[in-house]
Amino acid sequence: MKSTADPAPGAETKHAVRDFWNQASCGEDLYLSALDVAGFDAHMRKRYELEPYIADFAKFSSSRGKHVLEIGVGIGADHQQFAQAGAHLTGIDLTERAVLRTTERFRLNNLNSDLQVGDAEHLPFLNNTFDLVYSWGVIHHSPNTLAAVREIERVLRVGGVARVMIYNYWSMIGLMLWLRYALLRGRPWQGLTQMYCEHLESPGTKAYTPSQAREMFSIFKSCTVNTVMTHGDLLEGQAGQRHQGILLLLARKVWPRWLIRRLAPRAGLFMLIEAYK
Repeated sequence: MKSTADPAPGAETKHAVRDFWNQASCGEDLYLSALDVAGFDAHMRKRYELEPYIADFAKFSSSRGKHVLEIGVGIGADHQQFAQAGAHLTGIDLTERAVLRTTERFRLNNLNSDLQVGDAEHLPFLNNTFDLVYSWGVIHHSPNTLAAVREIERVLRVGGVARVMIYNYWSMIGLMLWLRYALLRGRPWQGLTQMYCEHLESPGTKAYTPSQAREMFSIFKSCTVNTVMTHGDLLEGQAGQRHQGILLLLARKVWPRWLIRRLAPRAGLFMLIEAYK
């Protein structure tokens, strides 16, 4: 299994990640029907319908008056929640597309944030700047995830908190990818690391065990790690821009959701990390 000490990032990998998400931000092609208030509102409703645990984890309402950085704003639904809660808000994303989409969302809703294109491995902020750094499903796409974690710790104030979601190695989605792209292709020796890297979202995507996550975040004063079963693990929503076809349609009909919930409640793709500096 891959160590948490990621190799030095390569420019080609980062360019590939940027190019992938510049085609469509996460959820954009599936749940954003129009670039207007109604379209953005519909996207937000669908996001929290599919992922109701986001609000409890992010604690949007507790951010009033705090300096908040979101790493990886995407289409800006969570960013809007922080803004409406009264946070002093900053957001970065690796892609111009995400910054443009979130800027338009904020313009339409008369909200404010310092939005800019930026790299999680090299945050353009001074030490001890933010009370909260929030990132949902982003830094596992970065070639050097550990560097991103160190940057998050650096820009946090003492007593500040990082709330970060990264992918869980032992997940039902990982199993599905292995069944589809390893076993059914006669390559059962290929492991989950390769499945995530080559077949889940942008090139080079990684997933971590809880113990690896705790190791990465050990530079913080304290850290809690939990996993959640997702709509993706249960095949209850759309599968994303890379996965369509008859096999997926058939799997949705026979997938044993009740059994998975009962026997493998910790085998969800999303790992929620809360770390205090």
